[in-house]
Amino acid sequence: MISLDFLKRYCAKMSATFPHGNQRGKTGGSKISPFIFLVALSTCAIAGEKPGQKAEQTLEQQIDQAIHQHLQTLMNQQAKENGWQGLRLAIENTPLTRTQQLAPCPTEIHVSGGSTTKLARQQLTLECAGAKGWLIKVSSDVQLFLPVVISTSVINRGDTIQRNQLKLQENDITRSPRGFYHRLDQVTNMGAKRRIRANQILSPDLIDQPQLIKRGEKIKIIANRDGISASMPGEALEKGGEGEIIRVKNLSSGKTIEAKVVGAGVVSSTF
Repeated sequence: MISLDFLKRYCAKMSATFPHGNQRGKTGGSKISPFIFLVALSTCAIAGEKPGQKAEQTLEQQIDQAIHQHLQTLMNQQAKENGWQGLRLAIENTPLTRTQQLAPCPTEIHVSGGSTTKLARQQLTLECAGAKGWLIKVSSDVQLFLPVVISTSVINRGDTIQRNQLKLQENDITRSPRGFYHRLDQVTNMGAKRRIRANQILSPDLIDQPQLIKRGEKIKIIANRDGISASMPGEALEKGGEGEIIRVKNLSSGKTIEAKVVGAGVVSSTF
């Protein structure tokens, strides 16, 4: 293994022997090929670095890193509150203040601002403390990628949504103003309020309460009055979810009445 001290001595000798590299057109002295000379320069550059030494960041890199850390913390908190899993962040920054004359910040940049309601566009203030410090405004375009529930096939209006009709797929939720669901069980067995296309993000305005009774289904009518309860067979003339009032036909009397859906295949009425 070549030691660091050996490399430093080698580089010093290289510098003395070839102060200007390979100078073409001159006679006498030693010559070195361009390739070998470049390799030697690279080796010497590495040897000259101090342990732990890092390349200084540009101002743009500092700004991007500070904003990403700030917004990542903000969005992680939002994800925790909503139970989101697998959140991914993409940011494009546009300084609203001229930065050409600003020097990189020697200390940590302080970032303030940011919204958890208007996710797509963030207005931030960045401050570098110190005698030669500065303060700038930055607008950040944000994309938040999250696995959300989408349909794998067409779901017709009034249908009960089955688990095999759903899947999770990563999408930019900043472009889902109508909302979304992030777990399959949030919509499984719910009703489709309107027709849902294949590969469509499911939003609350598309979802209805689960349909416990279908039109034409044979049902049980429970009638209550003064603490007395009786049941009779019936037929649903309308579909309905829990708590909804639907028209049903009493198959014993032949009468059509209105009753409240209280369970799967069961309605309640008063007499």
